Amino acid sequence: MKAALYRNFQGAITIEILPDPSPKDKGVVIAVEATGLCRSDWHGWVGHDTDITLPHVPGHELAGTIAAVGKQVRNFKVGDRVTVPFVCGCGTCGECNSGNHQVCDHQSQPGFTHWGSFAEYVAIDFADTNLVKIPPEISSVAAATLGCRFITSYRAIVQQGRVTGGQYVVVHGCGGVGLSAIMIASALGAQVIGVDISEETLRFAQSLGAFATVNGANSADVVEEIKDLTKGGAHVSLDALGSQETCFNSIANLRKRGRHIQIGLMTGDHQHPNIPMDKVLAHELEIFGSHGMQAHKYPEMLEMISNGKLHPEKLIERTISLAEAAVALPKMNAFEHRGVLVVDSF
Repeated sequence: MKAALYRNFQGAITIEILPDPSPKDKGVVIAVEATGLCRSDWHGWVGHDTDITLPHVPGHELAGTIAAVGKQVRNFKVGDRVTVPFVCGCGTCGECNSGNHQVCDHQSQPGFTHWGSFAEYVAIDFADTNLVKIPPEISSVAAATLGCRFITSYRAIVQQGRVTGGQYVVVHGCGGVGLSAIMIASALGAQVIGVDISEETLRFAQSLGAFATVNGANSADVVEEIKDLTKGGAHVSLDALGSQETCFNSIANLRKRGRHIQIGLMTGDHQHPNIPMDKVLAHELEIFGSHGMQAHKYPEMLEMISNGKLHPEKLIERTISLAEAAVALPKMNAFEHRGVLVVDSF
């Protein structure tokens, strides 16, 4: 198979011919039709993820058609169009038995714990637990945007944030995950504010449903500006970037009994940020993480997409080739793109 491979962290990414994968007894091999380019792939390439063994094929947001099926797979067959959450559960541990596959004790992640979807084929284990059939009205390119950023935002807004109509929701960082959160919260009737340092990105955020925006590069005080816009503070606030500053601001801009959701990965010097714990205590604030979403929770989200309430395809800036992705991945930290890039040619 053709695949993008790197042999060293922060090293060259080359397009090579590698052996085709074979399915495990409970797994499948998927012929990849589309795969998203995500900043998490950049974190892996830099070396922030300790699960990666070199040499490595990145990629974890994917959609395609099953090409081979393990002998113990019961619910899927060759030819099924499928996608998969970036966190795959084992199906048998305590967390999986409680329905929380997104924090499985033995989780696997394509593009991290094993070779991923920047390739013509990718192997996924425990297929009956992790695969999701793609409705015919959703394209593979659109489905490829779901597996990391969109599902993480969906669970953050719907389950963790418990967002309802009329609430003020603030999203710090308007990359793919932040823009997804803006679209989802807006679809639920929330009043959404996007925070970023790019005016072009903030205009895009408004087109997806943000009623107001704050440019963090120009604002004299992001927290106070948000409190003015929300008449006292946000009901729910998300750090969709993952930095000390955005994490602090997201908590500090909450109203009493508000909820902060951490979505952006906290790596390197940002792993242990300072937070206003005095306000967490005095204002009874809630702090949540959101780490993907279980496959069995996809149907309600897919129904909203099928019914036209959510439009993940609007997040796509453009489609690119696998060779172009090998060039674009190392540049992900420069935030050169306002939307999502999806590989659809190999």
